[in-house]
Amino acid sequence: MSTGPRTPRPRPGASEHPAQQAAAAGEEAGGQPTIFSKIIDRTIPATILYEDDKCLVFRDVAPQAPVHFLVIPKRPIPPISRVSPQDTELLGHLMVVAARTAQAEGLAEGYRLVINDGKHGAQSVYHLHLPVLGGRQMGWPPG
Repeated sequence: MSTGPRTPRPRPGASEHPAQQAAAAGEEAGGQPTIFSKIIDRTIPATILYEDDKCLVFRDVAPQAPVHFLVIPKRPIPPISRVSPQDTELLGHLMVVAARTAQAEGLAEGYRLVINDGKHGAQSVYHLHLPVLGGRQMGWPPG
């Protein structure tokens, strides 16, 4: 259930301290756990919407839409470009969980499901994640 509209907050970016950027990038930047790994193991708190043995869904800390949550696999996959045929079932599961959570969050009118890949794709954390944004009309092109 949605708790009402949220005001978009600035997205972490180039103005971040290098240590914060490295923590977000995690394994890709030098072997440290990603922020998402820390959310999975409960080292960092998050508002969890759904969890099962394969994935975790939680609200984004800097929402860019009235409803903004992330679906992540518990087994880290750095970028989507590194998936293998063995990941097919997991990827399908993430999509189904995203759709069910969107429905539970009241996004019957539609939503945006995003996957950013690599530096040029604006991937902010090198642990595959599916941001879901909704609760307002989305524009196109997105950027």
